[in-house]
Order: sequence, then C-alpha cells, then structure tokens
Amino acid sequence: MSSFDRTDDLQGAEFTGVNLRGARFVGSDLSDVVVRGADLAGADLDSPWITDGRSVLLVNGVDVAPFVEEELNRRFPGRSERRAGDPEGLRSAWSALEGTWAATLDRVAALPPGTVDVSVAGEWSFAQTLRHLVMATDTWLRKAILEVEQPYHPIGQPHGEYETDGYDMSVFSAEAPTWAEVLEVRAGRMAMVRDFIAAATPEDLRATRQNPWAPARAKTTLSCLHTILGEEWDHHRYAVRDLDAIEAARG
Repeated sequence: MSSFDRTDDLQGAEFTGVNLRGARFVGSDLSDVVVRGADLAGADLDSPWITDGRSVLLVNGVDVAPFVEEELNRRFPGRSERRAGDPEGLRSAWSALEGTWAATLDRVAALPPGTVDVSVAGEWSFAQTLRHLVMATDTWLRKAILEVEQPYHPIGQPHGEYETDGYDMSVFSAEAPTWAEVLEVRAGRMAMVRDFIAAATPEDLRATRQNPWAPARAKTTLSCLHTILGEEWDHHRYAVRDLDAIEAARG
C-alpha cells in the first residue's frame, strides 16, 4: 500500500478514476477538496472543525455542518453549553462535562482489565486520551491563563508533530504511567478547572492572555476555557466511539 506523509505536497492534485477504496487520511489538510461523481458509500469523516461554527461542509450542495452540530448535541447532553459566555454558564457547562466523564469512567471500570490500553485503528487508547486532556488543561489553563512557567505534568500525552515544530518534549515521561496514576492526575486537573471557574468573575473572563501556540496572538481567558471545553467534548466523543468498537469486536 502506498503511503504519503507531510513531506509530500499533493495540494491542487487531481484524481480521476482513481481507486481510493479503504484509503485513510490522518491529520491531513482536506480543506476546499472537491469531490464529484464519486462513490462515498461507507465513507467515515470525523473532524472537530466541522462543527466549529465557521466551517461549511457541502454534501450535494447542502451545508450539513449545522445538522451534524445539532445531532452531536442531542447525543451528548451538555455539549451545547461548551461555549457559555459567563461564569454561571461555564460552571453549568463544566458540571455537565464532569458528569459525562464520570459515567464513562464507570463504564470503563466494568470492562475487562486492559481495555484502557487498547488502541482502535491506530488511535489513542482510552488512557492516552485522558493523558492528552491532562496536557490540554496544562496548556490552556496552567500555561495560558495562569501563566505557570513550566505547566506540564510528565504523564501528559502530546501530539507527536509538536516535536518537529520545536516543541520541548523533554518535559514528558518516556514511560507510560499506570492507570491509577492517570486517574489521579486527571482528577486533579479537572478539579483545577472546576475551582478556577467557580471563582471566575466576568472581568477575569475578559482578561487577555497569550495564545500558547502563537504567542503573538492574544486570547481571552474565556476563549481559553472554550478551548478546554472543546477538547474535552471532542475527545470524549472519540473515546466512546472507540469503546463501542472494542465492545462490538468482543461480541
């Protein structure tokens, strides 16, 4: 099977009569891709940016992004609150999110040992997903909002591509933590967000901070919290999607 990576530049390419059955695109830029007269039966498109409020996804001339957003909010009660704009709304949004994760952790606890370390189709395992959310909290709360000089916990799970962008990977442990360690650190990080939101005022939310990935660009505290909530809901969806696949495979 042919394989292409970030060193290959295929932008503007035209594929005519090409058999792409079973092809997989991961972390790829498919913006403005045009598909005409193609068989898309069974195609699976999964991207958090489809429902970011700015994207347009046309299927047979119909923008389906709003329908996807509405359906995701129906499937995941509380998700619709992730862009709350005031302290009270944020407290409600975070409470709903914590309840959702608590139910999912109860589900995981009832599954066979080792389930948290199972990867589906090369995606992060459940444990790795929680570790990534630790890193997301450290990035957007501890680094961006609280301006902690070294905000990262060693068990955080970063994206690999950050290393090529000059990202300091040395702060993260090369050894995988135990599941008990993941749960402990994750609970601590969720409590940090809860405590910050509990004490936040409207003035706090309007305060400006540096974007941790683009320091020249300003972010408000509110937008940083929206990023945390977005990360949480997106990765929860990925996690339960893969748990469903694991359970289905086991029959």
